[in-house]
Amino acid sequence: MIERVKFGLVGYGTGGRVFHAPLIASAQNIDFVGVVTTSEERRAQIAEQLPGVSAYDSIAALAADGVQAVAISTPAATHAALAAEAIAAGLAVVVDKPFALDAAAARKVVTSAEEAGVLLTVYQNRRWDSDLLTIRRLIENGSLGEIRRFESRMERWAPDREPPAAGGGTLLDFGSHLVDQALQLHGPATRVYAEMRGEPRDDDFFVALHHASGVESHLWGSWRQAGPGPRFRVTGTAGTFISPDLDYQETLLKDGKSPAKLGDRWGVEPEHRWGHLFRGSTGAPVESARGRWDTFYPAVAAAVLGEGPLPVDPWDSIRAMEVLDAARQSATTGTAVTL
Repeated sequence: MIERVKFGLVGYGTGGRVFHAPLIASAQNIDFVGVVTTSEERRAQIAEQLPGVSAYDSIAALAADGVQAVAISTPAATHAALAAEAIAAGLAVVVDKPFALDAAAARKVVTSAEEAGVLLTVYQNRRWDSDLLTIRRLIENGSLGEIRRFESRMERWAPDREPPAAGGGTLLDFGSHLVDQALQLHGPATRVYAEMRGEPRDDDFFVALHHASGVESHLWGSWRQAGPGPRFRVTGTAGTFISPDLDYQETLLKDGKSPAKLGDRWGVEPEHRWGHLFRGSTGAPVESARGRWDTFYPAVAAAVLGEGPLPVDPWDSIRAMEVLDAARQSATTGTAVTL
């Protein structure tokens, strides 16, 4: 018998319903106990969509029923307080991105978890995007040579769906992923320059990072871009890799699919979505690595059971938040910020 961790979810909006619940429910080492929400509409959705999963009024009520870990998927402005509540209850915690509204708040949460001896991680699921894993493979096998420039975009035309004030704005929403991916691939940044547009919140941004490794990362995020650029363009001394589209796992979840339903077909990119490796003027398709968002929650459960490390070190997310803080400062002053 597989030992299972009793898991709860806080919040059942789009994030909780689409990006967390199906992955928690699919993990073989997790017993999905319940969801914290006081919305009658959300409770009706839970009853319909998650048979056997109960609705709870509070994190304390979840803890009283023996839950060992919770995932927090609520507006970013509430993350720090809810994480602190879960830590005080002795629960292992997954905090959705953006971790907090700034690095100081994030650092306080991580420190309190360490002092309490409670496991804490951040839902940086796009570390397991198919296209990012493909790029990592190309870098490791030398297909691109020495990396010079890393270009990454999350651009959409959906101005009515941009993050509300409680969500922190587009820089935090998309930037949390883009910066984390850049730091994971190319190491720490030493200088940040940024431009932001939109009132009263940013809905379009550009961030340039200079890494200590010498790589230049150019990152774009927008909810108001009707003509999105390629998801990735990575240029090295031996070639350039271009990946045109956002990882397919988001589409699968929005279509009601899950790892439990698709099994080994989960995260497999159709051939027409593969990226191309260019050397000179000619390009050839590169088979995409399998996207593996499905590995995140099993890894969290294994860590709770003492069987492995957390999938994301929360201090990584603090370092990413420091870059985002610097980007906001740079956009305000019009100057580059040294870290």
